[in-house]
Amino acid sequence: MSEPLSFESSGDVAVLRLDDGKANAISPAVLQAFGEALDQAEEAGQAVALVGRPGRFSAGFDLSVLREGPAAGRALVTGGARLALRLARFPAPVVIACTGHALAMGAVLLTAADTRIGAAGDFKLGFNEVAIGMTTPVFLMELARERISKRHFARAVVQAEIYGPEAAVDAGLLDRTVEAERVVEVAHAEAERLAKLPRGAYVATRALARAAALAHIEATLESDMAAAFPGS
Repeated sequence: MSEPLSFESSGDVAVLRLDDGKANAISPAVLQAFGEALDQAEEAGQAVALVGRPGRFSAGFDLSVLREGPAAGRALVTGGARLALRLARFPAPVVIACTGHALAMGAVLLTAADTRIGAAGDFKLGFNEVAIGMTTPVFLMELARERISKRHFARAVVQAEIYGPEAAVDAGLLDRTVEAERVVEVAHAEAERLAKLPRGAYVATRALARAAALAHIEATLESDMAAAFPGS
């Protein structure tokens, strides 16, 4: 089986391609691969372009791991939250090429990134946690509160509304859409553009803009996960 996340260095940009050949589920192996790839990009001082597979960005957490029990579920979801925090604080710009469906944790990653370029098409994007009987975790809610339009926040987070790509731009899950065959190219060009901005000013300004939300996520993460996974 090939690795679920590949790393390609392209000038000022590290291209991280998530492709497990299926739903691009977030599993412990994917989280580990993300950590190693982000370490590599950070060491090189590169911006990041995170790319999904054609038709699928990510369907969210690996449900087979969640079914293993509270301890496994808590470890996985906590790892996902920490991945989102790392992307939100990454010391270089982070751009996502949303190549298709992005649900649950896949949509959370969209809220963590700086710029989100979506593929036009018959795709579904959004937070389906409430629809499947799960109380929305604090880290999702706070990241969404920052990026989702106030007009859409309750619909997206509380009412589990799922959006197509154009509606996702209006809601705040995406910044723009392009033809599916161009989404990776456009996201890469955007990462290159942002990489040329004065890095210190960019990172410091983003940190100020997101400080309150990210600090709240850190402060509540352990208690939130304990409540979500009793007995873990």
